[in-house]
Amino acid sequence: MTLIRYLQNLSTGRTILWCYFIWWALSVINHFDATPRIWLTSVGLSGIIGAALIISTQPSNGARVKMDPWVMFRLFLMPFCVSSFAALVKDAGYVLVFPPSVRENAVGAGLIALFLLLVWLVKRPHAANGMP
Repeated sequence: MTLIRYLQNLSTGRTILWCYFIWWALSVINHFDATPRIWLTSVGLSGIIGAALIISTQPSNGARVKMDPWVMFRLFLMPFCVSSFAALVKDAGYVLVFPPSVRENAVGAGLIALFLLLVWLVKRPHAANGMP
C-alpha cells in the first residue's frame, strides 16, 4: 500500500525525475561497462558536484537551512547519473540523449509511457474521491 500512496502523492516534478531515471537505467542496461574507472569517476564527480549543489542551495547570509535527506540524496544522485551516462554512451552514436537504435528509443519511450500510465491510473481514483 505504501507504493500506491507514494504514487498517488507524486508531484509532476518528481514524476519527471522518475522518467529521467528510467531513461538513464535503460541506457545503463544497454551499454553497461564494468570498468571501475567509469564508476569511480562518476562517484567522485557526484561528490564534488553534489557538495557544490548543497552549498549553492544554502542562503547567502550563512544561515544553515535543514535540507530534506531525499533532496540531498538527489543532489548527489543526479551528477552521478549524468556523468555515468555520458561515459557509457560515449562513441555509441547517441544524438543528444537518444540512442541511434529505434528499438532502444521505443523500449525507453514504452517504459516511460507505462510508468506514466501507472501513475495516472493510481491517481485517478484518488482524485475522483476528492482526497488531497
